[in-house]
Amino acid sequence: MTPPPSLEVRFTQDDARVLLRASSGLSNELGQLAAGFASAARTGLLTAEVELDDLLLNLNQLLRWPVVLQDSVVWQPDLARLAEGNAHDGHAVQQALAGQGAGLADADEIALEGEWQAPLTDFQLRDLRKLMSLRHSANFSVPGAGKTRVALALLQLLRQSGQVHRALVVAPKSAFSAWQDENLVAYGAAPLRMRVMDSMSPPDCDVLLVNYERLPDLAPRLAAWLRRKPALLVLDEAHRMKLGPAGAWGSACLALGPFAVRRLVLTGTPAPNGSRDLENILGFVWPGQGRQHVRDAVASGDLRAASARLRPLYARTKKSELGLPPVNPVVRRLPLPGIHREIYQALVGEASARARAQRDDLGTLGRIVLYLLMAATSPALLAAGATRYEPLAYRVPPLDVPPGSRLEELMRDLPSYEMSPKFAEVAAIVHANAARNRKTLVWSTFVRNLTTMRRLLSAYNPALVHGGTTDREDEIARFVGDPSCRVLLSNPATLGEGISLHHVCHDAVYVDRDFAAGRFLQSLDRIHRLGLPPDTVTNITILVSDATIDEVVEGRLAAKLTFMGSVLDDEALLELADFDEEPTEGAGLNLDDRARLLEHLGVAASA
Repeated sequence: MTPPPSLEVRFTQDDARVLLRASSGLSNELGQLAAGFASAARTGLLTAEVELDDLLLNLNQLLRWPVVLQDSVVWQPDLARLAEGNAHDGHAVQQALAGQGAGLADADEIALEGEWQAPLTDFQLRDLRKLMSLRHSANFSVPGAGKTRVALALLQLLRQSGQVHRALVVAPKSAFSAWQDENLVAYGAAPLRMRVMDSMSPPDCDVLLVNYERLPDLAPRLAAWLRRKPALLVLDEAHRMKLGPAGAWGSACLALGPFAVRRLVLTGTPAPNGSRDLENILGFVWPGQGRQHVRDAVASGDLRAASARLRPLYARTKKSELGLPPVNPVVRRLPLPGIHREIYQALVGEASARARAQRDDLGTLGRIVLYLLMAATSPALLAAGATRYEPLAYRVPPLDVPPGSRLEELMRDLPSYEMSPKFAEVAAIVHANAARNRKTLVWSTFVRNLTTMRRLLSAYNPALVHGGTTDREDEIARFVGDPSCRVLLSNPATLGEGISLHHVCHDAVYVDRDFAAGRFLQSLDRIHRLGLPPDTVTNITILVSDATIDEVVEGRLAAKLTFMGSVLDDEALLELADFDEEPTEGAGLNLDDRARLLEHLGVAASA
């Protein structure tokens, strides 16, 4: 009869932590072992639980288990594979960091076999070699560099070698068509069996597509799907899980990770709000050590040194490597007219009192930001609030104006004929572009801004895409193919990912922006992507209302782009952090954003 294991190492029932279970008589030994993990908690005489990151980062603590019992330690296979993969990649990365060997980019020569037909550029081949050199990997190449094609090529190589049989791709719905299109390009008449998860039971297929919103409910079924056959797990637009364990999507991704033989993340914006985002993304790739690598790299505050230290951890094609013509980015500053300015200042006064009372409540401060963004564009939005078509994070009711206040008086007396300076500027830009036979993409955070501008710009047959648009594809097709449709109106939360407009549109205008740097960068790349002719002139215009929340957002986005550009060693992001200013002739709130907002409101950061 086989004796029971002296120590069992497995996931807890909910896959959230690691269970250490000792056999009878080894309670003291378990206590000594658990003492080596900061997150350990005894849950019984013979059981303890440890955070996964803590276990993987401190595997050497298992040497505390008596030597004579080491051979009788039993690991759950999924967890053992996770630990082995981490150790393999950790050794390879440490060698690269120490300057030993040929380096991670020099994996075996690429030989795509079978039905594969799609060509790969030199930089895509380089990125693919980097991804093959590690068991788990990250591709942080800029949007438009072909990350989807490289990911499919990686899957092909892994299938050829027998390491994996299929792939689970987690992506925004807007990115599904890119995967389906690339599948046809890559395999022609014999594409992979690619299916969208449209029921509660995962189908048997080569590639399964599922969107982030469905992950929390489907995680147990998807984990079982990953376990049945060796699989690659891909997180596309991985910045969607940047909250890590603090968010529902991040928690679901982290729970699925251990059940995949290989893990891959794809995003051109891995750190939209700073190093914590990067920690969470690399923490999915390599639980434990990925997060620690980022912390160690940025601890000194020297971002150039941090960039050099982190570079072996990911593949990245920079914008400059795509051979694109440069962007002409400008900021146009607009003074607010009389009553509009008074309304904004009165709103700041009302908001200051609320912020002072609830300065630590990011939810309340986030709603204040939305009202200020509305007021900086059109005070009429304050009386209407957001629409049900806005993403949840942007939905606010009509502003509750205190009776008898100066703000109530101004709102009542606001002349209906006072045109928003931003709307007037958009109209002038669209008119000038149309006269030169150029189309214009107009971005705004708020759906009511978009619907208002649709009426204002009716002469240009505008297309409109927002969260409530039922004929989204038709509207996009009309903008692309109808010469009379000169304008596309949308918001970055809806159209910021998964679509290419660079063949027909080279002018974008931002009526307003929020603090979400990732969404801003993604939206920029809708019209500035691989495939542009070298003589293309691309214009990006940011409208900023003077002395308003717009300036706070402008400063915070610049800081975030500077951080990301420095830590990724990407000069293009550094340039975008300092938009040129041009004289006018026309909510992702984090703690640092909070400090600048309170300063704008004249409120001390602490009581």
